[in-house]
Amino acid sequence: MQKTIIQLSSTNHQKLDEVCNQIKELAKKRGVRIAGPIPLPTKRLRVPVRKGPSGQGTATWDKWEMRIHKRLIVLHDPDERTLKQIMRIRIPEEIFIEMSLK
Repeated sequence: MQKTIIQLSSTNHQKLDEVCNQIKELAKKRGVRIAGPIPLPTKRLRVPVRKGPSGQGTATWDKWEMRIHKRLIVLHDPDERTLKQIMRIRIPEEIFIEMSLK
């Protein structure tokens, strides 16, 4: 039995969910068993920045944060045509996709 594991990551969770739904619908049409999209833990990148440029005065800080959202989709026993159709899906620039066959 062959598995295809698709891992998606992005800073924009709405576009990430749209791409996951497209993959899910395509797999259901082709009759492939699918597990997911499984939400993985969100990575938070935090940067505290001092507001005052000179270092004098009160110590006030701005806190900036970037969140990286991840989803995991597992396709059980997909055929070659299904994988080709998944690769043809339009994926926005801010979404990173990684596919592996096991």
